[in-house]
Amino acid sequence: MCGAQVKPLPEGVRRVAAALQGHGAGHEPVMLDDAARTAQQAADALGVALGQIAKSIIFRRLPDDAAVLVITSGDRRVDEAKVAPLVCAPGQSLGRADAAFVKAATGFSIGGVAPLAHAHPPVTLIDAELFRFDVIWAAAGHPHAVFRLTPAELRAWTGAPVADVTAR
Repeated sequence: MCGAQVKPLPEGVRRVAAALQGHGAGHEPVMLDDAARTAQQAADALGVALGQIAKSIIFRRLPDDAAVLVITSGDRRVDEAKVAPLVCAPGQSLGRADAAFVKAATGFSIGGVAPLAHAHPPVTLIDAELFRFDVIWAAAGHPHAVFRLTPAELRAWTGAPVADVTAR
């Protein structure tokens, strides 16, 4: 198209793309036409199972205000009672993270929190349920951006332990 302008990628997506390149990933972020702020929206846009969406859930560890990232399967719900003993020392607890905390801690807005390329490295756990799938998709730093990876790549790239962190 003559005269068409290509929009530059949002800053968060560029950070994720650079991190993926640094890990030697074979896939780059994909910009979707519609927002994928929820796992269901992402699954529908990609035509994949809800469980294949790797949700990034941020908690606020108290009293040190550390960000705790739990990467969970889109069809599962995080059980805070399972997460807390894995990431909290005596005297610490998990609290809710509001939008301002998420943005400050990760550099991403809610709905676009990627599992890597954070502004400040969070304490991270990976949901064992993601390993049911050969391929998963994660947010890529923007509500319209996602990227493809495997659970094994997620584990290698984040260095995070895999745990049972979901409600039954």
